[in-house]
Amino acid sequence: MNRKIREWVTRLRNATALPFALLVGIGAGAMIFKDSALSPEPSDSHPLTADNKKSETTWACSMHPHIRQPEPGKCPICGMDLIPIAADDAPPGPRTVVMSERAKTLAQIRTTEVRRQQGTASQLRLLGRIEPNETAERNITAWTGGRIDRLHVKTTGQEVRRSQIIATLYSPEVFSAHQDLLVAKKQVDKMKDSAESAQYAAKRALEASRRRLSLLGVPDGELNTMAQMDSPTTRVAIRTPFGGTVTERVVTEGAYVSTGALLYKIVNLSSVWVQLDAYESDLPFLSIGQQVNMQVDGLAQESFVGEITFINPTLEPTKRIARVRVEVENKERKLRPGMFVQATVKSPEQESAKPPLVIPETAPLFTGHRAIVFVEKPQADRPTYTARTVRLGVKTGNEYPVIAGLSEGERVVTKGAFTLDADLQIRGGDSMMAAPDDSQQQQTEQTLSITAMEQKKIAHVFSAYLEMQKQLAADNFSEAKSAGKALAKAAKMNRISGGKSAVGFWNTYRKHIEMHAEAIATSAGIEDARSGFETLSNQMITVLERIGNPLSTSVRLTFCPMAFGSKGAYWIQSGDVVDNPYYGSAMRTCGEIKNTVDAGTYLMSEMKHTDTEFAPAGEHQH
Repeated sequence: MNRKIREWVTRLRNATALPFALLVGIGAGAMIFKDSALSPEPSDSHPLTADNKKSETTWACSMHPHIRQPEPGKCPICGMDLIPIAADDAPPGPRTVVMSERAKTLAQIRTTEVRRQQGTASQLRLLGRIEPNETAERNITAWTGGRIDRLHVKTTGQEVRRSQIIATLYSPEVFSAHQDLLVAKKQVDKMKDSAESAQYAAKRALEASRRRLSLLGVPDGELNTMAQMDSPTTRVAIRTPFGGTVTERVVTEGAYVSTGALLYKIVNLSSVWVQLDAYESDLPFLSIGQQVNMQVDGLAQESFVGEITFINPTLEPTKRIARVRVEVENKERKLRPGMFVQATVKSPEQESAKPPLVIPETAPLFTGHRAIVFVEKPQADRPTYTARTVRLGVKTGNEYPVIAGLSEGERVVTKGAFTLDADLQIRGGDSMMAAPDDSQQQQTEQTLSITAMEQKKIAHVFSAYLEMQKQLAADNFSEAKSAGKALAKAAKMNRISGGKSAVGFWNTYRKHIEMHAEAIATSAGIEDARSGFETLSNQMITVLERIGNPLSTSVRLTFCPMAFGSKGAYWIQSGDVVDNPYYGSAMRTCGEIKNTVDAGTYLMSEMKHTDTEFAPAGEHQH
């Protein structure tokens, strides 16, 4: 009986083994899929019903997709009927990645807030390196041809004194000239009792032979010694006419050299140059004669002081930097060419300016000359990150200054950016690998640098433009015309005298701005003024791209998709709330803020043509 019971239990165990294994495998796979970064996040309160939860219906406007309401109705902007859409049906944009909290944890995403550079605003920090003083570089050459019998200075880096013998040269030309000297001297002695004319001719021959040896590099002291010899010499000592450090030895012993051949290169390191790299946004705060405090990595306990003696008038085209030269005394020879330098420049003009925005060096992804960062969407239901192209300055320490593309307070991904970019690439979105490189951009698309004084002049033009924008938005036609007159006057009066590229650009656009402002000032009706304002705004936006924001406050690039028969139009404003100059009180809040341009920064040239999702600080105001 017991044996039969055991056989029955064994058959039952074998029969249920396979289904049990399948059940376990299915459960494990579900857990893996559940933890995947691509799977949706289940509800915290009902994890088992998350996948079965029905999509909630949201009602949106076909003309203004950003308008969404939980119930049907009318669009508060254009009055059109809202249409239903599924809340979960809207796919992320081509530059956006949406993930669950669990996927964010698995991907180890970390973000950092975009902030102002630490330190006082009146101090400008620059990096550079020590180079020899070009005015103290010398070449030692052979005054006559011959063979190098001996080199007294054989190694580079060796210090030499002025008039020191550095080589001995066998020279047939020196032998011949020395022989002429001895003959002429004997002739002078013979002519002591002769006629004055004969004595004069003998002395002139002696002077000519001495001068010939002098031109062959024989100093006056040695000439006197050579004149006392009984027989001519075949060798001549080569002396250096100046002291310094040998940076290059060109010849070797036994080599034949011709007249004027280079033997050594020498530089005097009692003073050196510090070549600092200044980005174009730093140039308005630099001037010749400014005091510079410097620290060298190899001499951390000491600081050095120098003055700016030269600022390169041109920019290096790829890095967009200008060389700033500082001359420093180096009597003790502590500063050596090639050392890296960290410099601090105090600028009175910069005391009222804000420090530049900076992001950590781990935030940007580089593709050629283009830099891309992932920006975290604030207050989103799920972790959402959007790829954005930015313009960065020269790296300082472990940070990059932000020239354009980001606003203070935004959060950028500093760890896990490659994971997000890989997700875009897999989905066929605009990943870093798909983004075109901007290395082929024309010079005309690059930003221009002007001084702080020139920025103040252009700021008057921007202030007059912003006043016109406010009056058009308030339907004040007469005040808008007055603002047009003020703008035309400001554009006409405020010329600049900076770099050639900046002057040519501003003079061209200044005339266009003046012409369009005068047309608005003489327009017959407010609709004509608004039509002219659209063309004028495009001119001002180009100035914002090339020269930057000259005001001390931020401005916003704003867009209305319904202006001019749904063609859409841009404008610049100063407030945080959309203030539409094309519709006025009829639809004053119609539009969206595409980008915020802080004081002293540039508008990204591509921002004007991108959708809201790609534009930085993409706020919607209605």
